[in-house]
Amino acid sequence: MNKVNNNENRAILPEPTIRRLPWYLSYVRMLDNMGVEYVSSTQISNELNVQSSQIAKDLSYLNIRGKTRIGYSVHRLLMELEDFLGFNEQHDAVVIGTGSLGAALMQDHGLEHYGLNIVAGFDVRGEVIGQSVDGVPVYDISDLPSWQREHGVSIAILTVPVERAQEAADQAIASGMTALWNFTPYRIKAPEEVVIANTSIYAHLAIIYNRMHNTIIDTKQQ
Repeated sequence: MNKVNNNENRAILPEPTIRRLPWYLSYVRMLDNMGVEYVSSTQISNELNVQSSQIAKDLSYLNIRGKTRIGYSVHRLLMELEDFLGFNEQHDAVVIGTGSLGAALMQDHGLEHYGLNIVAGFDVRGEVIGQSVDGVPVYDISDLPSWQREHGVSIAILTVPVERAQEAADQAIASGMTALWNFTPYRIKAPEEVVIANTSIYAHLAIIYNRMHNTIIDTKQQ
């Protein structure tokens, strides 16, 4: 079961800030593992290529402020970021579509460091139903409603082929899922109360290719 966060006073941050906070967390976690006690916004800025003033502003949303000429306590910053982002809580999830990408996520134990615990996979292919991926069982997608009623998991990760994306989303929502992490390039539709995060690797590839192309053109023109 998911651990519910009862912090009703949690600040509502701009999404660009929320996207940057995990960067800060990863860096200070590394520093904490190294035994570093304090870090300045300038140091974080140099490592992550984010302006120090922006870092200070982002952290101020969490009421985290550094000490003059000392900086931030690394361990406290680590704890505050993990707490705010929910990474120190357990959030169970299921994968819908256990092909190459879905299976890779099911085997990615690094997600557990960020509070995500994949507990089941669902698929339509007979050859994988009843099997497991790194110890995580794979069920028939038709079993999702009864399974969800028993386990109460709220997060579904969609890694199905694009032509099945909306169908998979509809099945997850009808089964009681309230948050969808969509890895397909299809922009799924859902009721307003359902949380959707789209992570299209193809969109990022398009950005990479476009920037590479523009860099080549700029180089030729010089």
